[in-house]
Amino acid sequence: MLLNPTLERLKTLKFNGMARAFEEQLNSSEFEGLRFEERLGLLVDREATERENRRLQTRLRQAKLRQQACVEDIDYRHPRGLDRSLIQSLVSCRWIKEHNNVLITGPTGAGKSFLACALGHKACLEGFKVIYLRAPRMFKDLALARGDGRYIKLMNSFAKADLLIIDDWGLSALKEQERNDLLEILEDRHHIHSTIMAGQLPVEHWHEMIGNPTLADAILDRLVHNAYQINLEGESMRKKKSKKTL
Repeated sequence: MLLNPTLERLKTLKFNGMARAFEEQLNSSEFEGLRFEERLGLLVDREATERENRRLQTRLRQAKLRQQACVEDIDYRHPRGLDRSLIQSLVSCRWIKEHNNVLITGPTGAGKSFLACALGHKACLEGFKVIYLRAPRMFKDLALARGDGRYIKLMNSFAKADLLIIDDWGLSALKEQERNDLLEILEDRHHIHSTIMAGQLPVEHWHEMIGNPTLADAILDRLVHNAYQINLEGESMRKKKSKKTL
């Protein structure tokens, strides 16, 4: 049997998972009793698994999530207004398939970023393309992109993400160009893709923070009416954790 040429051909074709599984079968007697189609099935399954793992790592790398968070680590023990049933429904990612939004508000340290990143991580696991942004940096990047010719490309990347996470939203009143940029981003995504907005300011104050009443109406119309709202309360989670270590 020309085993080495077969292995090399698999690697040349970039069937690396299949090649590794083939080598394992050659070097182990536990596969000897299996039929040809069973051994072939194991090779194909290994290739499919490794390819999906690579795609997942690519999605996570491109998402650039701020925190290493997952839905299994969400803390329900501390009273902060977190509705377990709502979170469990969001974990299914059906809201992304239905192109709905999630708005997360609450005081500093309440876990807004962690929750947003956990939902983003789950979306990556489910095969969705995710982009995480901090609002202040996003607006600065757009301003720079407008000057160096990357603006359209950057806006297109925001528009195509299955889930766009905008964190640290509402830290300061929006400037005129920032209002326009945000409206364009949300218009491109409205009823097509999903957005998470996370920030300290309660939703009822967003209109005032955005500034221009006409643009504020347009922005909120694209954000709020098809959104799940999570309003976190209570003492900072970071402060609680620091107390435990004392």
